[in-house]
Amino acid sequence: MHAHKSDVLPMVLPGSPNADREMRRIGVAGFVGTVIEFFDLQIYSTAAALVFAHVFFPQLGRVAGTVAAFGTIGVVFIARPLGSIIFGHFGDRLGRKKTLVVSLLMMGLSTVLVGLLPTSEQIGIIAPILLISLRVVQGLAAGGEFAGAALIISENAPVEKRGAWSALPAMGGAVALSAGALTFAVTSMAMSADAFRTWGWRIPFLFSTVLLLLGLYIRLRMNETPVFAKELRLRGASRFPVLDAIASQPRDMPLSCMVAVPAFTMLYLVVTYVLNYGASELRLGYTTVTLVSVASGIIMLLGVLVTSRLSDRIGRRATLIGANGLATLWAVLLFPVLHAGTFAAYAVAVVVTMFIAGFIFGPIGSYMSELFDTRYRYTAVGLCYNASGILGGAVPPLIAGPIISAYGTIVFGTVLAIMCFVCLCCCIALPETKHRALDVNMETK
Repeated sequence: MHAHKSDVLPMVLPGSPNADREMRRIGVAGFVGTVIEFFDLQIYSTAAALVFAHVFFPQLGRVAGTVAAFGTIGVVFIARPLGSIIFGHFGDRLGRKKTLVVSLLMMGLSTVLVGLLPTSEQIGIIAPILLISLRVVQGLAAGGEFAGAALIISENAPVEKRGAWSALPAMGGAVALSAGALTFAVTSMAMSADAFRTWGWRIPFLFSTVLLLLGLYIRLRMNETPVFAKELRLRGASRFPVLDAIASQPRDMPLSCMVAVPAFTMLYLVVTYVLNYGASELRLGYTTVTLVSVASGIIMLLGVLVTSRLSDRIGRRATLIGANGLATLWAVLLFPVLHAGTFAAYAVAVVVTMFIAGFIFGPIGSYMSELFDTRYRYTAVGLCYNASGILGGAVPPLIAGPIISAYGTIVFGTVLAIMCFVCLCCCIALPETKHRALDVNMETK
């Protein structure tokens, strides 16, 4: 099935005013979807850490209820790989634009519906079942969001600035983390703790309606990428992109699944375990904890800005090797710093961790886009990115509490450091891609 002629971007000379204007419009289209995805991540994780145990799992008690609430976060990671295959399949066959519109609708609507859910006191066991069902929908949508957003930008960007442009989805994520935390901070400051726990937590979820409408407006106006249109014209669409990806690049696929694992580990430890630690153990209060989260998103944004531009100068691989090396060292220090028990130590733990996460996320959009052939690029990028999310984002927050309780922070930090070191080795094993043209057949390289 071929892209409609009106869906293909007009060819413009690189560096011309028209080209710059077109790239800005494409950049916004890629940016806005990840704003919604990460806004959901932030507000859901914050709500899970602060109120969901009370709202949806009160019968389990505080400790078990908190574990159950965090467990619903992990549901997304189960659904994301399936979502990456489904959305990747249609993104590689029908085009990036149509697929991104559908993923945005699914993510946005399911987020709004979480804010409308009745509590367990109102409808009993049906409430957590509905919550988990909506998380599955969000996971499916998230599975196709980042890959499509990265490709819609990277397949249009000039090669010498592809790293900077392709980082816009990651920047959208950082902005959304701060925006989500700020929404919670303002909401919690405007009402009592009881009111916030009863109904105030719903406001950030309902506010995402605005982001959804804005995102739809922008994405419905964007065009298909010329790289994908050329692929359809010359070789046609892949019948089974996931099989083509695995068969054509069997070495790059598993290695690429590890590249972003430390970034997800750092990110999700902050928005789940560290956030809950500040609220429940240090007794910092909702407002203080969420204000620190606002700052963490800004710090992550700075990290993305630094390494995305650095990758255009020294290369994606070199930048990621350095960033994952920092993650390996910090993994040993993070929990001893956090468990010092002071607000200053808590703030340092959050800031440094998110800065390193930003360092790794910065080059990911361009690097993964450049690693894979156009014929199955959407599927391959989605699978590798979401595999990193599962390994780095779902597992460490779940095992942090038990390991720290049984063996202490040094042991858990060592486990994280070993994992980050393995990912560093995978970066070393992968090729440099900075100058690679995206319309070249990787299978013949």
